[in-house]
Amino acid sequence: MSSNVTAVSYGVKLSPMELENLRNVLSSAGASLTSEARSGDERFSVYTVGLAVDNGLSEDLTPLRRILADAAGAGMDTAIVPDSLRQAARKLLIMDVDSTLIQQEVIELLAAHAGKREEVAAVTEAAMRGELDFAQSLHARVAVLAGLPADVVDSVRAEVRLSEGAAELVAAFKAAGHAVAVVSGGFNQILRPIAEELGLDHWIANELEIVDGALTGKVLGEVIDRAAKEKYLRQWAAAEGIGLEHTIAVGDGANDLDMLGAAGIGVAFNAKPAVRAVADAAINMPYLDAVRHIAGV
Repeated sequence: MSSNVTAVSYGVKLSPMELENLRNVLSSAGASLTSEARSGDERFSVYTVGLAVDNGLSEDLTPLRRILADAAGAGMDTAIVPDSLRQAARKLLIMDVDSTLIQQEVIELLAAHAGKREEVAAVTEAAMRGELDFAQSLHARVAVLAGLPADVVDSVRAEVRLSEGAAELVAAFKAAGHAVAVVSGGFNQILRPIAEELGLDHWIANELEIVDGALTGKVLGEVIDRAAKEKYLRQWAAAEGIGLEHTIAVGDGANDLDMLGAAGIGVAFNAKPAVRAVADAAINMPYLDAVRHIAGV
């Protein structure tokens, strides 16, 4: 008995030698190649290979993914994706925001207005590597914002830039009838207009407390942390009637790990080493819409 999966390779430039090596590695691992296709655009190339694998291998794709990761060249990554996910009638795409949906870390943009960008950036990096408790580190970083005028939020919002391909990725999923969500350890005041403009189905972030026209250095309510991200993945998938096996999660930091692990496929986007090491797939180029090719959208 065999099961069908797809190997999706992508990179700024895929050489014939890299693709030949990929085919050899797949064959050596016991996968039979059933089809191949090339796509992409002027930014990056995509090579998609249909595979038939033994059912024992298909039940746990981790060994095959590790073999491919170890054999990969510097300019190419390969995602192994169950065809049941790629062919699903409805899927849920859920993404982190800072350094994933958008190019920046919003807390650092805010901290710059308080003259504390470098200090806050160092804490953010440690938290994203998993060296600090996220909630505690968030409270510490937000505390330096106390006293800033509330209109600094408008200034920072104007500085935010979507990641390359982000709008196209969301539009493609929506046009195909899928659901798109984001869950952020950042802030509602920044995320709200982005979510509304993109037409996201679900979104949530932390809420900065503002009193008398100034930031208090506190957030309101429960912090959106690692556990909360997984919770909202499960909650929104259930609300949409979509099985977890048909969900795609994308993130870059340690606080995304539970969400990435619970999804049908977890994608590390220009991520920290600890995240790349355990994610199902990795994108190591600046184009977020590469996720489309992984998901078959």
